[in-house]
Amino acid sequence: MYDKPLPVVDPESAPYWSALKDKRLILKYCRDCGRHHFYPRALCPHCHSDALEWTNARGTGRIYSFTIARRPAGPAFKADAPYVVAVIDLDEGARMMTNIVTDNVEAVRIGQRVAVHFDAVTDDITLPRFKLA
Repeated sequence: MYDKPLPVVDPESAPYWSALKDKRLILKYCRDCGRHHFYPRALCPHCHSDALEWTNARGTGRIYSFTIARRPAGPAFKADAPYVVAVIDLDEGARMMTNIVTDNVEAVRIGQRVAVHFDAVTDDITLPRFKLA
């Protein structure tokens, strides 16, 4: 049983969560300014256009920033500590907050290459986490 908070799947993000179940990472792409963005939303955060489409992402990128959580963010995360919370610069240009899955949190560094790892936490929700490449 998964006892951590789960994301809320709304109509705007439903395709994203569905793709993750199929082990695909997708991002919104703006046809007007030519940029990807994350998290899924109705308007492009760069130019405010609604000319958006879903595109497949490679699932690779670099660590932009991270922190090591040595004290859990609540009782549900106690067994995971210490764990890495990171912001990833995806190769498509979007930034995404996630976890780095590693046995050695001390080995994580800014700029390291990472690749997506799909973690099916329930029958309906798969989370995108990243591993060092």
